[in-house]
Amino acid sequence: MFRPNMRVYVSLLIVFSCPTLAPHLVCANSSTKADEPLVASKPTLPVARRISSLIDEQIQNGTKDYAKLASPVCNDAEFVRRVYLDLTGRIPTVTQTRAFLNDSHPGKRAALVDQLLESPEYARHISQRLDVMLMERLRKKYINVTLWEDYLRDAVAENKPLDQLVREILAADGSGKGQQAEARFYLARDGDVNELTRDISRIFLGADLTCAQCHDHPEVADWKQDHYYGISAFLVRSFVFTHKKKKQTVFAEKAEGEVKFESVFEVRDKTSKGPETTLPVVFNGPKVDEPAFKKGEEYKVKPAKDVRPIPKYSRRAQLGDALTSSQNRRFARTMANRLWAMVMGRGIVHPLDADHSDNPPSHPALLELLTDEFTASGYDLKWYLRELVLSKTYQRSSSNELFASKSDQELSDAQFAHAILKPLTPEQFSRSVLEATGQAEVYRKSLKDKLSEAALRKNLVGYERQFVSLFGGLPGEPVEGFETTADQSLYLSNNGSIQGILSPRSGNTADRVLKIPADQPEQIAEELYLSVLSRRPDATETQEVAELLAGKTGTARNNMVSDLVWALMMSSEFRFNH
Repeated sequence: MFRPNMRVYVSLLIVFSCPTLAPHLVCANSSTKADEPLVASKPTLPVARRISSLIDEQIQNGTKDYAKLASPVCNDAEFVRRVYLDLTGRIPTVTQTRAFLNDSHPGKRAALVDQLLESPEYARHISQRLDVMLMERLRKKYINVTLWEDYLRDAVAENKPLDQLVREILAADGSGKGQQAEARFYLARDGDVNELTRDISRIFLGADLTCAQCHDHPEVADWKQDHYYGISAFLVRSFVFTHKKKKQTVFAEKAEGEVKFESVFEVRDKTSKGPETTLPVVFNGPKVDEPAFKKGEEYKVKPAKDVRPIPKYSRRAQLGDALTSSQNRRFARTMANRLWAMVMGRGIVHPLDADHSDNPPSHPALLELLTDEFTASGYDLKWYLRELVLSKTYQRSSSNELFASKSDQELSDAQFAHAILKPLTPEQFSRSVLEATGQAEVYRKSLKDKLSEAALRKNLVGYERQFVSLFGGLPGEPVEGFETTADQSLYLSNNGSIQGILSPRSGNTADRVLKIPADQPEQIAEELYLSVLSRRPDATETQEVAELLAGKTGTARNNMVSDLVWALMMSSEFRFNH
């Protein structure tokens, strides 16, 4: 088991940059009662079928002797940190952690989950996860990103059905006053038909059809060239149009245009019968027929110079309905799998965009169950996430040591016998650093009666953007794993904004620790570990803190406390959700 050794705190940045040292990590818990007006006090979750126990049954049935081999359910410390990170995007405050650990009520985990699901922080965090899923950190283009972020946040806050959200996005062209945000999905990709076809198939259908553009996929027998062009046919008539006078860019559409394709293999073999065409169709679903118009009557607004054409019939407008139709099971299956991976650490089908017969689900019956139940719930995102995080599968400990001695059988992550270590996203990392240092609490107190999630975020968003810039990866290629660069390490060790929030300031972590009398090392160590790692220290860690602070006064003591906070934050225990 790895735990931060305070004697070598100055070398913990090396640990931070080496994921192989990721530990068995024990965490702490938070309160079922909100200690700030950012968590709703009266959850109003819809009454729906409980499937968390069915999830556990299916997972257990997937591995022989699972009950003997699996890690036990995690302790309260692990649970509170994990669920705060997964549902709100940050670690709990020290007050929330203490309250939860001290709460003896048997139903406190479910009560906490319900509170977090009703919080504004939940809406913000889940909307950010959806944003990365849909946009893959593409840069701003044509559409104000803030409008897009607010649109997603409002959708999550009102618990808009996920299929409805997707239909709205795929139907938007950006021309309507209230439709501009949704059009970002198309416009940020410059309306490129091939890029959109690939992304729509990957994100919503679990199929990376990139290699099916020129021929049937050479490695996946399930994926055909006509699958690619069936989706492309919805989009082939669309193009980016900028109204010069209004200075508004929209995703316009013509009334004519067909996809034409033929396999390059057939062309080379000289067996080709010529290019094929297809009506719009999502995989093996029904083809979308379209009405016929007399020549010259196809448009509401005919094409002309500097005029956006508007056809009487829009192919693209049919895409959202065809994609989310009950006849297209792939959409519900892919979304159920993506959300599972978001909180569990990996998909039942993994990779997430490789859903085909040669890469079967780890638990086929479970994926069928989740697909059925998510659909039956009306694509209720809040209900679905609640069921996942209240399952024992989600609440397993991350410790491999707990079952390593039970059997020589090596359990893979795909068996979900233990909690999978998940690197914090840049957003989670930034918010957790601000909570660990106490900087977020300083801002909360400064806002006083004006405190709200939105007001607090205005103070914190600058830090978040720095972390996203450094840890988020290239636009269109978001980082999902964890591999630290020199720039990231230097930022965390030398940047003035990080050093500034480590130093003692009224109400932050270093300040609270320094106010504890020097002859109370147990309380000092507890305040440090609860604040940063969301758990209480063990005896060895308490002794190490006491020895490092022994005899230090004034500036030397201040610097050491700041260094201790930094060292704990640089540990792999902090960097992972476990």
